[in-house]
Amino acid sequence: MILPAMGESLGLSYSEMGFISTGNFIGYLIAVVMSGRLYTKFGARKLIVAGALTCSIMMMAVSRAGGFWQVFIAYIVTGIGTGTANVPVMALIPHWFRRSHRGRASGFMVTGSGFGIIISGWLIPLVNQAFGVEGWRTNWLILGSASIITTLIALLFLRNNPSEVGLEPLGEDPPPVSKEDGGVEIAPERAILLLGSLYFLFGYTYVIYATFIVTTLVKEVGLTEAVAGKTWMWIGAFSLFSGPLFGALSDKLGRREGLAAVFTFQMASYLLMAFHGGMWSIYLSVALYGFVCWAIPGIMGAAVGDYMGPQRAAMAFGTITLFFGVGQVIGPSIAGMLADASGSFATSYMMAAAMAAVAIATTRLIPKKR
Repeated sequence: MILPAMGESLGLSYSEMGFISTGNFIGYLIAVVMSGRLYTKFGARKLIVAGALTCSIMMMAVSRAGGFWQVFIAYIVTGIGTGTANVPVMALIPHWFRRSHRGRASGFMVTGSGFGIIISGWLIPLVNQAFGVEGWRTNWLILGSASIITTLIALLFLRNNPSEVGLEPLGEDPPPVSKEDGGVEIAPERAILLLGSLYFLFGYTYVIYATFIVTTLVKEVGLTEAVAGKTWMWIGAFSLFSGPLFGALSDKLGRREGLAAVFTFQMASYLLMAFHGGMWSIYLSVALYGFVCWAIPGIMGAAVGDYMGPQRAAMAFGTITLFFGVGQVIGPSIAGMLADASGSFATSYMMAAAMAAVAIATTRLIPKKR
């Protein structure tokens, strides 16, 4: 949401805007590499607080940036903070929830991103309108301040394990699927490779849409920033259902079926945006994207706990998040260069749809859990 106004104010090209997002994911990748060992040494609570505080400070620093390199460096450090917090957050799930409830728990956890989208879609255009061309700087200050509040909440209320407050994990572990019903005991290394490959494809594709959808609506479709902001709000509104709905679906039907369904919705969304024939197709694309927006991270958080167990969940989630981070690094950079070369983001969305199709095929390689 902030990127179009910031890009215009600082004179950034599409490629530079793509590389700025890439910088964020480079930082995320750096944090993920260290996440497993840091988790073992410090525990989830301390890492989450440290990561959130880093994000808060860096968002405020971006508000003072005067050019590409300052924003790029600040985004890298912000990415480090994000990764430092996100991996241990997801690794908490198998400690607090057993298999029967992990998908739903992960899904509800990621709905916070949906609320963030709704608030930013309303707030950012409002601030930009009030403060003019430099309103994006005020927006970064506001977001940084809000992040400090969430940091304090994490410090006060988060706990590493339910036993710290005299509780047991919620739910139950269903009986394993028999070999006759398709159950397979998958090697941990193969599970990580398959889940990581799917997480790479998700990271590669979803971030293209998230990075450039508002720019597409403003620059190519001709919508005002305020209208584009409302569209972004609708993504957030639809996304509130994505995590809980598809998390519960994966609890009932299996992680494989849940992942395949999500990637199918995403592929349709990208194709509608690539070949949009009017506002109806844009609205449908936005609805489909929002409807499954945060479903993959939720299902992945549950799947890691299923295949690796609570004790290895942090290391495993950190490992597959490396794949995710690489996808996020590559995706917006290539999409930005394609847009510069073709003069349109249509080719970028077509590329995202093709990668989503590969992901759908890859889900068939995931066996049922024995």
